Amino acid sequence: MVRGEKAGAGLFLHPVIAVDAQTGALLGAIHGEFLSHSAGQRDKKRQRTVDEKESRRWLTGAEKAAEVCAGAGRVTVIADRESDIYEAFARRPAGAHLLVRAAQDRSLEDGSRLFAQTDGLPELARRGLKLPAGGGRKARPVTMVLRVARLRIKSPRNGKMSAGVARSIEISLVDVREVDPPPGAKPLHWRLLTSHEVTSAEQGWEIVDLYRQRWHIEQLFRSFKSEGFDIERLRIEEDETREKLVAACFVAAVIAQQMVHARDGAPPGIDPRPIEDAFDLADIPLIEACCADLEGKTERQKNPHPTGSLAYAAWVCARLGGWTGYYGKPGPIVMLRGWRQLQAIKAGWSLACITEALKHA
Repeated sequence: MVRGEKAGAGLFLHPVIAVDAQTGALLGAIHGEFLSHSAGQRDKKRQRTVDEKESRRWLTGAEKAAEVCAGAGRVTVIADRESDIYEAFARRPAGAHLLVRAAQDRSLEDGSRLFAQTDGLPELARRGLKLPAGGGRKARPVTMVLRVARLRIKSPRNGKMSAGVARSIEISLVDVREVDPPPGAKPLHWRLLTSHEVTSAEQGWEIVDLYRQRWHIEQLFRSFKSEGFDIERLRIEEDETREKLVAACFVAAVIAQQMVHARDGAPPGIDPRPIEDAFDLADIPLIEACCADLEGKTERQKNPHPTGSLAYAAWVCARLGGWTGYYGKPGPIVMLRGWRQLQAIKAGWSLACITEALKHA
């Protein structure tokens, strides 16, 4: 999953993270690219190929995902509307599929337009789901209608294309939209484009469920931005220093989100994520010592997860972050607060070990 985000004045971070499609576990960061926006380029946009634009980052993200996750059973790069770029599909790496939300009303090979073609598709299936609260709306049950098609889209007429790019490509369209929304509510509507072949309702819902995994990166940037490190207000003049600090904060935000997902332990039949996802093995004795100090006498005050699991470490960080163990579930901000507290304890622990070693030197 990829997303570009402002990370200090004039600096943008474009990261790629890996999520397990089966369990939704955040596996870690794959790639990150810093971009420094400059003025005066928009009027030359059509004179440059995608390799000469910042848009190249979407292609690079897919290439890195295919490379780093080469051992996975299947790799799907998921991104929002900004990545709806013809060449991203035309030049996608062999080891990765793409799934993006359509932004462009593209021309089709038969002379029609994408959005009109979508609206005319027959209904394939319906499914109910619970739409979570967000963006000023209340949570509500929704009924979604699914439509799918296999289409051939034409390359854009405007703009400079890279050499050797096909003039048309075949792509799957998955359209899912809410029916009968309550009065005043904006109906949910996704037009999804994917390189996966989609010809059935089952495959269509699978694509919809994959796209819903984008919430991971949205939650991640919640920790990264104002509610966590407040990275947008960072003011450091030296580029290298600023980028190192932003990268370190991003890694910490990834770890916090990994622990949020792991906090309840693994579902039945699935092995728990190992503590090495987010911590060094050398950290285990310290985490166990913190756990022993944090546990109380009642069952609700004891760590219910197996030692060596990420869930075990997540419980410790949640308690260090202020969670009592009784009310609600710890979110990314609590986890991040606890992780930072653990790093402070680790620094003190290391200093104590060095001091003790010097005594016996």
